[in-house]
Amino acid sequence: MAVTVGIVAQRENERAQQLADSLVGLVEKRGDDVLVDNATAEAIDASGVPVDAMNECAFVVSIGGDGTFLFVAREAGNAPLMGVNLGEVGFLNAVAPADAVDAVTALLEEAHSQGAVSGRSVSRLTARGDNWSLEPALNEVLVHGPRRGPAGGVTVDIAVDGEPYASSWGDGALVATPTGSTAYNLSDGGPLVHPTVDGLVITQMCAADAMPSLVVDGDSEITLTVSDAETAWAISDGRNRQPLAPGETVTVTRADNSITLTGPTVDFFQALEKLE
Repeated sequence: MAVTVGIVAQRENERAQQLADSLVGLVEKRGDDVLVDNATAEAIDASGVPVDAMNECAFVVSIGGDGTFLFVAREAGNAPLMGVNLGEVGFLNAVAPADAVDAVTALLEEAHSQGAVSGRSVSRLTARGDNWSLEPALNEVLVHGPRRGPAGGVTVDIAVDGEPYASSWGDGALVATPTGSTAYNLSDGGPLVHPTVDGLVITQMCAADAMPSLVVDGDSEITLTVSDAETAWAISDGRNRQPLAPGETVTVTRADNSITLTGPTVDFFQALEKLE
């Protein structure tokens, strides 16, 4: 029985599109089925579908940087994901372009022999408030004022399982997964967390009275309450956002549904060498 593979390439990236075209040919030559995202399909003269139509695929290949991978993770539902790295560091994308054909071939063979592909489960975060919730975040949920920087701050009161941890005026605060510890968390002075750690990281952003970043149990409930600003924002993975009124609380917990990373794994320590 044929299996179905999803392929998503970084928008307006000719190199990514050419690799996508090669992988489409590989899958079809083997007699399997392939779904290509609309933007890539237009570039390589193929039939396309929305990425959210790939949630039943045996696996989905994301070709690009971490931003492309995060987009695919939001849209592709429960399908296992493999990332081909065209970016600079590639904490989410483990496969070099030169190895993509071999990696996809191996996954197709595994899907046929085992009925599914194996992988590593990675936690995501959910953020919710009164009558709203954001799409799950693979990297982080952050809360900030009207804007980051001068004249854009907010006071954020942070509690862990109901116990106060920190309160300060600043740009805001964030909660990151171990996966996301290398993203905004790191740029705001937070610690690196190994991907196998079952925890969450809380980091204040340019706080006037900053506490050290805190790593808490992965099952913790973290609340962030905003004040001293006319408006604030809760943002999931830099894309999905919710406006907040003064006094509003954002509750962040681990999401019920994780995602599965399949294919070769990232060498975490080797990837760290690429950080500036």
